[in-house]
Amino acid sequence: METVVAFNNELSGLYDSRPPISKAKMAAITKSAMRAIKLYKHVVQSVEKFILKCKPEYKVPGLYVIDSIVRQSRHQYGMDKDLFAPRFQRNLTETFANLFRCAPEDKSRIIRVLNLWQKNNVFKSEVIQPIF
Repeated sequence: METVVAFNNELSGLYDSRPPISKAKMAAITKSAMRAIKLYKHVVQSVEKFILKCKPEYKVPGLYVIDSIVRQSRHQYGMDKDLFAPRFQRNLTETFANLFRCAPEDKSRIIRVLNLWQKNNVFKSEVIQPIF
């Protein structure tokens, strides 16, 4: 459970600086998530909760955390053994409803990530299409 606590500390560390978030910080959060792979459900829940409760300017960095974790997990474990994407997929519509409560100028960034996910088959298109 201490790996989840460490992940939560890294995630809440996003508040230490104003967006945009540095590449090093994003890498640290992702690495911490990978260390907590056995408790992946808790990691996903923490990210979803962060996106729900954070201020509007931190919504996009929260999305980038999802993107980074899923890409790293797929790279490390392969598409078949990736645990994070299917778990994030369960509440993706609700998560994006929370994400869209961001600053108007950030909406294009969210749409851009959705388009990339669809293009790269990160999530099934039947999951992504209703979000648009």
